[in-house]
Amino acid sequence: MKEYQTENIRNVALVGHQGCGKTSLVEALLYSTGASTRMGNISEKNMISDWDDEERERGLSLSTSLAPVEFNDVKINVLDTPGFTDFQGELRNSILAADSVVVVVDAVSGVEVGTELAWEYARASEQPIIVVINKMDRENVDFDAALEQLRLQFDDYKFIPVMLPIGAESDFKGVANALTQKAYYEAGADRADLPADYADDVEAAHMELLEAAAEADDELLEKYFEEETLSFDEIREGLRKASRSPELKTVPVFATSATKNIGTIPLLEALMHYTSSPAERRVKVTRGDEAALLTPPHSDADPLVAYVFKTINDRYVGTLNYFRVFSGTISSDGRNLNANSGAMERFNSLFVMRGKEQLPVAKLHAGDIGVVAKLSATKTGDTFVDTDTEVRVTAPEFPAPLYMLAVRPRAQADSAKMGPTLSNLCDADPTLRWRQDGDTRQTVLEGMGQIHLDVMLKRAESLGVNIDTDMPKVPYRETITADAESSYTHKKQTGGAGQYGRVDLKVEPTPEAFEFESSVFGGAISQQFVASTEKGIRAVLPDGVIAGFPVERVKVNVFDGKEHPVDSKDIAFQIAGREAFRAAFRKAKPVLLEPIMDVRITVPETMMGDIMSDLNTRRGRVQGMDTIGIKSIVTAEVPLAEMLRYGNDLRSMTGGRGIYAMDFNRYDRVPTHVQEDIIKAVEAESN
Repeated sequence: MKEYQTENIRNVALVGHQGCGKTSLVEALLYSTGASTRMGNISEKNMISDWDDEERERGLSLSTSLAPVEFNDVKINVLDTPGFTDFQGELRNSILAADSVVVVVDAVSGVEVGTELAWEYARASEQPIIVVINKMDRENVDFDAALEQLRLQFDDYKFIPVMLPIGAESDFKGVANALTQKAYYEAGADRADLPADYADDVEAAHMELLEAAAEADDELLEKYFEEETLSFDEIREGLRKASRSPELKTVPVFATSATKNIGTIPLLEALMHYTSSPAERRVKVTRGDEAALLTPPHSDADPLVAYVFKTINDRYVGTLNYFRVFSGTISSDGRNLNANSGAMERFNSLFVMRGKEQLPVAKLHAGDIGVVAKLSATKTGDTFVDTDTEVRVTAPEFPAPLYMLAVRPRAQADSAKMGPTLSNLCDADPTLRWRQDGDTRQTVLEGMGQIHLDVMLKRAESLGVNIDTDMPKVPYRETITADAESSYTHKKQTGGAGQYGRVDLKVEPTPEAFEFESSVFGGAISQQFVASTEKGIRAVLPDGVIAGFPVERVKVNVFDGKEHPVDSKDIAFQIAGREAFRAAFRKAKPVLLEPIMDVRITVPETMMGDIMSDLNTRRGRVQGMDTIGIKSIVTAEVPLAEMLRYGNDLRSMTGGRGIYAMDFNRYDRVPTHVQEDIIKAVEAESN
């Protein structure tokens, strides 16, 4: 692939709900520009951007794919993002790497959860938005209804139709350009005259487009008032400004059928004319320790700033790092500083990807997107800079994990490789985490949902590590609710020197994790054996007393005891302290504590009743309800034990239209009947 200068590059992220047709649209764009000889089809599992075996098997995008499209001497870097809500990390990083966000909307389904999610990320990144209403060839489509739903849901934006559909459903045969007032039929690139019955609608759309462009610039507005018209280039420039304006928030709207390849050529022209050059991008950075902005214009002459937005680990190829050059240039066989790790990395080979096809390039200019292989100290979220530049691109805020699995190596050979492999996968995906849970003695893998973790485990397998999974255990705690005393004497005589120690102690509840004190007087127990007693008690804390969970919020006071001048030893008082504590703990009305989570659930308003009813069955306490547009938001406190598989249940209840976020709040007492079941389950497991 040839080199492209900054002014001839466009970077767009294709976003939207799962199934809206993003990947099919990429196929149509590639086919229309001659990059492919036939359009791929999901059912035939031959899509260019869904090239991974797992993606083709499942029939949905699981990660962002790069597809550069060359059209009229302009390279359009299309980032095809996954629409499934489990892969929000890919979506957020791709929006950061792009300069415009193309929101694809299903003409029948309209605004869906994935649409809203992508929209909010674009809004947070202050990115200009373009809407493509796709699948205009389907039954029951209604372009106007979809447009009205967008206006209702995102009422602070102004939607301007640039392309209007000619026909609908099986009669969808082309689009009408509101700017040129010409028609594009089928997959053709040639302009034709409009059908007579569309002339009035297109004229009205043309006036709306003209006014929206004029509003963005004082000079254009003055010319419009004087001459009542603007040139095509002036309208395009005005609409570009209007879409970037935080006050106007103008959104150009287009109509397509990706699978029929209708409206694709006009969309390509729009991506050239209505999106901005990468030179005009503002991006949030950190200079030293302070937040700052990398302000336009950007050029090759500026210091290098390149952000790694995606990483792929391949068993045979090695690591592939996808990066966006915000300023400066990157050349093959060059050396660049990783500002995050401090490592100087050698770029032995440089290329761009079209799906899985590697297209070598010698140099990438400011604004371009490329891939480098086999870097040793680079992960997703890192920034490459010149050696004298203290700049790091600010990564997006990623949501906390919502779904957990306990993982263990399948065989001894997998044991040593599991940790490093999980670390590599987590470095590549900011929404994936793994940890050793000291409370439950499990290795826990956390992600955004079941499919997310299933895909990660498949990738681990492809890297040569086989991993089995279990349900994660809830990290309960044990504590007491009353005061109690106990005495224990450890006495052991085996001939010769024996073991002797007696401890009298009291336990009581405390808000602290654990407290130990001694009120022994008169030398009943010497100080060294008080320390031995504390050591024995602390040895009980990690494994608990009633159910094997860690002990907290307990205060222990050793107030008396007895020692023997010959037989008392450290081990004797450790045992005496341990057993006295256990006995007192059992008498002090012990209870289990469970983690309580703050949960925020967003669902269509019509589904509120089902959600509220379900929360009641999960011992949830609703804290509030709110309505934004056609969505309802429920905030509740729910025990973690009831939320371990909530993502699956919510998706089932809402048909995939519900999303939720969850954060730890506090530990609270487990109800008695639930506690009994937990203790029985623990006893059954240990027997």
